[in-house]
Amino acid sequence: MKKLLALSAGALLLWQASSAQQKLIADKIIGVVGDKIILKSDMDGALSDQQHNSPDGNLMPDAACKTLEMLISQKVMVLQAERDSLPVSDGDVEAQMENRIRYFEQMYGSKEKMKEVTGYSIYQLRERFRQPIKEGLLAQAMRNKIIEPVKVTPSEVKRFFDAIPKDSLKFYESELEIGTLVLTPKATREMDQYAIDRLLDFKKRVLNKESDFSSLAILYSEDPSVKDNKGILSLNRNDKNSWDPDFVAAAFRLKEGEISSPVKSQFGYHIIQMLKRSGDNITVQHIILRAAVTKSDLASNIAKLDSIRTSILSGRINFAEAVAKYSDAPSAKFDGGMLQSKTGDGSTLITIDQLDDPGEREIVMMLDTLKAGQISAPAQFTDESGRTSVRIVYLKTRSQPHRENLTDDYSRIQQRTLDIKRAEAINKWLIEKIPTFYVHVDDEYKNCNRISQWMSSLAKQ
Repeated sequence: MKKLLALSAGALLLWQASSAQQKLIADKIIGVVGDKIILKSDMDGALSDQQHNSPDGNLMPDAACKTLEMLISQKVMVLQAERDSLPVSDGDVEAQMENRIRYFEQMYGSKEKMKEVTGYSIYQLRERFRQPIKEGLLAQAMRNKIIEPVKVTPSEVKRFFDAIPKDSLKFYESELEIGTLVLTPKATREMDQYAIDRLLDFKKRVLNKESDFSSLAILYSEDPSVKDNKGILSLNRNDKNSWDPDFVAAAFRLKEGEISSPVKSQFGYHIIQMLKRSGDNITVQHIILRAAVTKSDLASNIAKLDSIRTSILSGRINFAEAVAKYSDAPSAKFDGGMLQSKTGDGSTLITIDQLDDPGEREIVMMLDTLKAGQISAPAQFTDESGRTSVRIVYLKTRSQPHRENLTDDYSRIQQRTLDIKRAEAINKWLIEKIPTFYVHVDDEYKNCNRISQWMSSLAKQ
């Protein structure tokens, strides 16, 4: 089922902390900088993250080269930071580590559930996180030291802009900042029990050989992908897709052929059958049902949302405060209810064509009646988890389509100018510093643009 059980991409960090010594058994060293090694799995993990975050799911042709260049430069920065005794204290490392562990604890619900899913205790996680976190802080401290003096003047920004061919200037479609406040009606206890009882009946029918699991999944499962995969999923305990923790914990407790009791996840109720287990890899099949929401539950939430909207419009509370206080959207605590650009740059400026998910297409129609600063009436919709919810839509800003210019887009042009100048400063610094360290790169990557440049500077020493 396509991302039905997927959680925050931040969970990827958990699986990137394995020690080099453990991975050497079945891994390949593709680079050495000083006493630090770069493994093929380090690159593969970084490339996987890039692909996951890419709007179209594709990688650039030179992604491997650029990734290895990034990994080499990070190791050089770490080593130089150690030489320069840059101030990264044990307290800084511990604070970062505790923040990360708290994040995973919140994601999995408890320390016990986190250990059950990941296979690591809190102590083991601390040991695995400590060195990567310390190196990350050292590299960041060194990078900050390099780029801190780099500034751009208005004349440099203008010179950069003037050098762009007129026919290459970016054209910006109308861009919008859109916020949503979502309420998800809770099913009654009776509806929850009805879903559970149906799943128990399915389990009984399979055990009594009255029906087979696949047929029941195709007929009744509310997983959108069930017709394609019959509810069959392949999971890995260290899977970077980061499945719902309750689902994963229940799945890994099963023996081959065993069917679970109904399991509640953030998406509904499941029964899970273990098809195959091989170490940290399992293949399971599941059926999901969602407890139905009654019309009166929906009406109650619409009335509540209408009251919240009235409070915002009257100035008693602003939109961000209302989202923080009332929204049921899982992402609300991170994005304040504002939709994020799908370019992956963290911007809240989006174009109409980016609203291409099923639940977002309905927003497009609502925008036709809204002016900047206005809030829609409450409307019912189906969220990405398949639950019936209600929301109001806030159109914060709307720009007009235009060709890039210094008046409307100065901050963007300034940032691009600064980014280029900083990149040049870092590359110049690397060319100067790399010859002061032992560096070896696997032959497969020696023709990469900057690696070739760095190795040439090394050969001259």
